Amino acid sequence: MLTIAIQAGGKSRRMGEDKALIPFWGKPLISRVVDRISSTGDEVIIITNHPENYQFLNLPMFPDLIPGRGALGGLYTALSVASHPVAAVVACDMPFINARLLAAERDLLLREQADVVIPHSDGGLEPFHAVYRREACIPPIEAALRSGKWRVNAWFNKVNLYVLPSEEIQKYDPQLLSFRNVNTPQDLETALQIAQESRSR
Repeated sequence: MLTIAIQAGGKSRRMGEDKALIPFWGKPLISRVVDRISSTGDEVIIITNHPENYQFLNLPMFPDLIPGRGALGGLYTALSVASHPVAAVVACDMPFINARLLAAERDLLLREQADVVIPHSDGGLEPFHAVYRREACIPPIEAALRSGKWRVNAWFNKVNLYVLPSEEIQKYDPQLLSFRNVNTPQDLETALQIAQESRSR
C-alpha cells in the first residue's frame, strides 16, 4: 500500500509565480504530475500551506506540521500524514515524473528491506522522487528537526538507504528525464520543447 505525497510548498522565487500552477500543455503543471503518478498510489495527497490554490485537484491537502522548516519540514509532514506504511514523496514541478520508476522504487524497498529507496542522478540524490518507510524514517527526521538541521539528507545515516544508480534508473527512464525540475521560465521552455519532441516521435 503506497501513499504518494506531492510537495507544493516551494516559494517559486526564480519562476516569479506559483510553478505548480503554470500551464503545461493546457493544464496546471501539478495536474500533469497527478495524472502521471496517481495510478501508482493507493492514496495521493498534497502538502501545501496554500490549500486554496489547489482545491481544483479534489485531493486531501495538509499544511506543514512544523512551519518554516523548508524541504525537510515538508518531508516530515508528508510522512507523518500519509495513511500507508510506505510513501513516495515527489515534487510538484517535475513534468516527466516517472510512475514506473516510482513503482520500481517501492518494490525494491519491500524486497531489500530498505527504509529509503532514492535515485542518484547526475545532480546527486533525488529525495523528491523517492520512496520511504514511514515507521523507520519519521523518528530520525524528528530528531534532525529538533537539533536544528535543515538539509533533507541530514538523517540519511540513521536509516537503511538503498541508492538507485543511473544504470538502474535508465531501465525505466532511458533519457533520465524524471528528475528535471521547472524552476525558471527557461526550465519551462526547455521542458515544453522536450515534451513536444517526445510526442512527435
